[in-house]
Amino acid sequence: MWLILLCSVVAGAVFFERAAYFYRATIRVGEFMRGLSNLIQHHRWPEAQMECAATPSPVTRVIHAAILRHDATRAELKEIVQETGQLEVPRLERRLAILATIGFVAPLIGFLGTVAGLIEAFVNISSQSGYASATDISGGIYQSLLTTAAGLVVAIPCTVAYAYLSSRVNALMHDMERAGIETVNLIHENRATAEIIEFGRAPRAVRKSVE
Repeated sequence: MWLILLCSVVAGAVFFERAAYFYRATIRVGEFMRGLSNLIQHHRWPEAQMECAATPSPVTRVIHAAILRHDATRAELKEIVQETGQLEVPRLERRLAILATIGFVAPLIGFLGTVAGLIEAFVNISSQSGYASATDISGGIYQSLLTTAAGLVVAIPCTVAYAYLSSRVNALMHDMERAGIETVNLIHENRATAEIIEFGRAPRAVRKSVE
């Protein structure tokens, strides 16, 4: 029972720590990208970097990596976004394995306690020359089954918590992919528009020099 209690304390600490982390890491990607697109369109790269740094999140770190290398080609920007996102995944999945392990091991610890309790109960019965009342037998079985119940009480919330946190990880990974793709497209489209404008101004300069 003490071991099961320790597992429950560890699982609770991991869950609340991860839930708080995901709460801080989650941002509204649509609103953030709308504000950032204006800075990218006007080539205000330092302000865009400061905007990402002011909002610490896995999503903004992916965007920040692309903005730092805004002069790179489209293919290179995609690789930068993918590599940065891959580096963020271990941070998102940190300590989730502890919850999964506790959810799997807690029932086994409960079963072990039940078996040990039943063995002890039958040893006590045998020490009484095989004579024991129904009350003694039922009392020993009742006490031994408590560990199984306690293990299941700990394992079920751990399994639910692990599934919930895994869904949050998947949601953040989707946000990172979405933000990375939108950032690459914004940088590439803005670069293409600037090149078209500069190309359109060139003939005027040529005509002035001819005149």
